Amino acid sequence: MNFYDWMIYKGLSESSAKKYDRALGGPLSQWAQDHGLTFGPLNALTSSSALHDLQPKIQELPLFKERNARGHQMYSATLSHFAAYLESNGSDDVQADLESVINDSNIPATEKLALIQARIGQGIFREKVLRHWTCCAVTGYRDTSLLVASHIKPWKKATSEERIDPWNGLLLSPNLDKAFDKGFITFDPNGIIRLSPLFTEAAKLGITHSMKIALQPQHERYMAYHREEEFKSD
Repeated sequence: MNFYDWMIYKGLSESSAKKYDRALGGPLSQWAQDHGLTFGPLNALTSSSALHDLQPKIQELPLFKERNARGHQMYSATLSHFAAYLESNGSDDVQADLESVINDSNIPATEKLALIQARIGQGIFREKVLRHWTCCAVTGYRDTSLLVASHIKPWKKATSEERIDPWNGLLLSPNLDKAFDKGFITFDPNGIIRLSPLFTEAAKLGITHSMKIALQPQHERYMAYHREEEFKSD
């Protein structure tokens, strides 16, 4: 769930969500980059601790103080909402997805259980993904208790069948799973990793351009969707 969608889910109006989303990706990001506080837009941040360190520095900028006062504290409110978004770390996303399944009267009860288990990384989906990959699909790390059964086409955008299709799954270490889920990495048809230009500190997470994955043809329709719709190419 991106920042805009998260704000809508939290009950903000469309106009407020658009205003804060534009402020984050526009003026706030520009001010931070112009003063050497960050090397990319703020909406590329995935760590709440990173924002925690940046936020007071941004708020001390004279331009921030001037524009924030003129804008009736809009920019400080934007940073507060974005901090709450990063703090949620996807938990609100999961909760919203589970609620959508539970409240859907068109889904039979037995199918709901399978979908819920697939969303929280358990059940038949994880079992099938584990059976195919057996270890981290990229690094070969073998302690499966620490690995995540990750959907290639995001769960919330997939059909019920796609949500439990093991070909829509990768077995990844947590750092790779989070980067893939956020669209900061993807894989080309030959399995070679692509790093988003917004992912400026990938190496600090052990993620490099030399990584690759052994994809099967059945993965490609899902991976093609991820490259086109989820990957942050610019």
